[in-house]
Amino acid sequence: MTELKNDRFLRALMRQPVDRTPVWMMRQAGRYLPEYRATRAQAGDFLSLCKNTPLACEVTLQPLERYPLDAAILFSDILTIPDALGLGLYFETGEGPKFKHTIRSESDVAALPTMKAEVDLDYVMNAVSTIRGALNGRVPLIGFSGSPWTLATYMIEGGSSKDFREAKKLMYGQPEVMHRLLDHLADCVIDYLNGQIRAGAQAVQIFDTWGGVLSSWAYEELSLRYMKKIVDGLIRESEGRRVPVILFTKNGGQWLESIADSGADAVGLDWTTDIGNARARIGDRVALQGNMDPAMLYAPPERIRQEVADILRRFGSGPGHIFNLGHGITPDVDPEHAKAFIEAVVELSPEYHQ
Repeated sequence: MTELKNDRFLRALMRQPVDRTPVWMMRQAGRYLPEYRATRAQAGDFLSLCKNTPLACEVTLQPLERYPLDAAILFSDILTIPDALGLGLYFETGEGPKFKHTIRSESDVAALPTMKAEVDLDYVMNAVSTIRGALNGRVPLIGFSGSPWTLATYMIEGGSSKDFREAKKLMYGQPEVMHRLLDHLADCVIDYLNGQIRAGAQAVQIFDTWGGVLSSWAYEELSLRYMKKIVDGLIRESEGRRVPVILFTKNGGQWLESIADSGADAVGLDWTTDIGNARARIGDRVALQGNMDPAMLYAPPERIRQEVADILRRFGSGPGHIFNLGHGITPDVDPEHAKAFIEAVVELSPEYHQ
């Protein structure tokens, strides 16, 4: 593989010295960019774009052409695994992802097939290897998956949910069935992420989007437990260097210590957690990623710059911080405001690494 020209992101994940704080954005390849919208129109729809290797590569690289980012993230979707398991993923305009089939019973779970990611999701692996080649060592490539709990909520509800009623019916009414589902999904995620690593991903992130809807004991038992299993099952060294793992639980601030003990190298923070407080609690054990409120990108550029300065100040000096939003960038953000955010990190962070 080509030598990595910018390893700032990987070094920060390992809490090693860097010259400035690395920065990337969740959903950095997305609808806020006019060039993305044009490529998606060319593909026909979102899922077709994910499965079109040249176009998935193209949109992954688009934000790097605009901004001085320190990482690329695979363009895909967290729901590729349920789709590969036969649930029939589709997208309805304005309503988000939906499934033709749901998982509601013991027999539904028992009928789920064993997934072989490098066969059943070969289009993802093809995208990873193609993107790595196109990056040519420019920045590292991040692979990702949804967490078992997050995947399970979509599979049980049949799509997005406001109250997760069906998922909670299953977890409280038939806990043994829920655990079997989560265990199966953990095995799928291990296989999926290891496939991405073998294809060229240099770091991986587990998105636990809906862990924060659980009670404290349920989070530990139904979300974190299975993410720990995944971390334990991952390839942790490739191409002669460590493959760092980031765990991101939205609304997970109350469980930071437990997440830090998972074996992951970094913990992603949403915007509801003060990063200075998080560093005091767990920053000597793991790197921290985050955590500006994505809505701050609606503010004027000077206000965005002030917020970046404040988050850098609250984290303080030294390594172990990857600057990011506290969740994904929203579709109606002005790309110039994203530029102001990223350039502020580049310009203001070096003083914290002297």
